[in-house]
Amino acid sequence: MLSGLMNLLRACFQPRANRHVHTTGSDAGGGRQDGLLWYKDTGQHCNGDFSMAVVQANNLLEDQSQVESGCLGLHDSGPYGTFVGIYDGHGGPETSRFINDHLFQHLKRFTSEQQSMSVEVIRKAFQATEEGFLSVVTKQWPVKPQIAAVGSCCLVGVICSGTLYIANLGDSRAVLGRLVKATGEILSLQLSAEHNASIESVRQEMQSLHPDDSQIVVLKHNVWRVKGIIQISRSIGDVYLKKAEFNREPLYAKFRLREPIRRPILSADPAILVHPLQPQDQFIIFASDGLWEHLSNQEAVDLVQNHPRNGIAKRLVKTALQEAAKKREMRYSDLKKIDRGVRRHFHDDISVVVVFLDSDLVSRASNSAKAPNVSVKGGGITLPRNTLAPFTTPT
Repeated sequence: MLSGLMNLLRACFQPRANRHVHTTGSDAGGGRQDGLLWYKDTGQHCNGDFSMAVVQANNLLEDQSQVESGCLGLHDSGPYGTFVGIYDGHGGPETSRFINDHLFQHLKRFTSEQQSMSVEVIRKAFQATEEGFLSVVTKQWPVKPQIAAVGSCCLVGVICSGTLYIANLGDSRAVLGRLVKATGEILSLQLSAEHNASIESVRQEMQSLHPDDSQIVVLKHNVWRVKGIIQISRSIGDVYLKKAEFNREPLYAKFRLREPIRRPILSADPAILVHPLQPQDQFIIFASDGLWEHLSNQEAVDLVQNHPRNGIAKRLVKTALQEAAKKREMRYSDLKKIDRGVRRHFHDDISVVVVFLDSDLVSRASNSAKAPNVSVKGGGITLPRNTLAPFTTPT
């Protein structure tokens, strides 16, 4: 409580141009906790408003999320903009936590070196994050070998100089709500390319990359999986499917392959889309696949369009939970009573960030140092950061 008061006092006496709002899930200013639900109903970024929410299902929260707004470089010279990250971990929380701590810092470093935002900057930030986590696995392998089977999807959105960049590994999703002027409708437009073996084009890509391996994708218990183990084809981490030296004992047998790895099976190279923002682009929904299991793109866009902005991310999460409860023929009020860990049998961790776009702010934010810097990270039940989650088959 004392440290919180000191932070408040320091913020009050900073010069206005340098004021910085830095909050995490456990800070009162960052959001509120309601059982397993964490939410920040509303906040401001360089280009408009935003709303965040996270619901925990796993014993240890494997989803991580962040919104960063202000200077996207290491120095106050800019460029200025907004960064959104959704990191859906699997096998444990280590990789998603690592991304949450390092990816944005790498992006700022490369942006400063190039003095602008670009596809190359984003790709380098992903690569540096992957290499950094590989170093962690290498160091911890002798004492904690199961960390080799921990990984994370990684969805990033960057708004800078009137341009939206979407970079993705795995099956989290970014969906744009776009106004159709002729009818007044808001239509959904999926911006992110997904890397899940359930998608035929992903299976074809894996088969073309590994023509000598008839078992590169396998239908197992009615679910397509890479090597019969994991559903996604791209991720940060999961080094047991990238480097042969980590696919051996003492790694659990269910993760070990019969044949030695000749080349990486999974990739950490993101699919990146560049979208010049238009006045009809109203908002973007960033969410882990836990949301999209229960809501279609258009259903999510309609919900955002037809309800107040304040608390809209929380509303999306609750709607998904209501759908999850309905599928199990139970009441939402009963689902809420189920604790973390057991809750995973009913739904996944879900992280949602809704970013609203003010076209006037979008057009001038890249050169504006007047907007306050904002840093918010999604929360969950706080447990020691060095706790390795009980292992399940990754998704």
